[in-house]
Amino acid sequence: QVQLVESGGGTVTSGESLRLSCTASGSISTIRVLGWYRQAPGKKREMVAGIALGGGTTEYNDPVKGRFTISLGVGKDRTWLQMNNLRPDDSAIYYCNAAIENTSPQGLRTMKVVWGQGTQVSVSA
Repeated sequence: QVQLVESGGGTVTSGESLRLSCTASGSISTIRVLGWYRQAPGKKREMVAGIALGGGTTEYNDPVKGRFTISLGVGKDRTWLQMNNLRPDDSAIYYCNAAIENTSPQGLRTMKVVWGQGTQVSVSA
C-alpha cells in the first residue's frame, strides 16, 4: 500500500507563490506516476500536473503552463508543485495522486490510483 501526505497550502495574494509538497510512504517501488489535481467548490476535480517516475516526463494542464512546475525528489518518494504567479481562479483543494502498478502472483498487472487528503490553496485578488 502507498500513503500520500500533502503540505504547503495556504492563503496568498494574487501574484504570489506557494510550494506544495507530497510525501509518499509504503510500497514506493510500485508508484509509476505522481501528480497533482485540484478541485474548486462546485467544480469537477481536474488534473494540474503529473510526472512519470521512470523517465521524468512531465505534463501540465493548460491553465497552469508556464506558472507551475512539478518536480520529483531523488528518492522518488516526494514530489513538489511550485506555483508562481497565483491567481484567484487557482483557489482549490489540491490533492496529490499516485498511479500504482501491482503484479499478481499469476503475473497480471493492474493499475490503481491513490489520493492524499488534500491541502487548501486560497488566492485573494
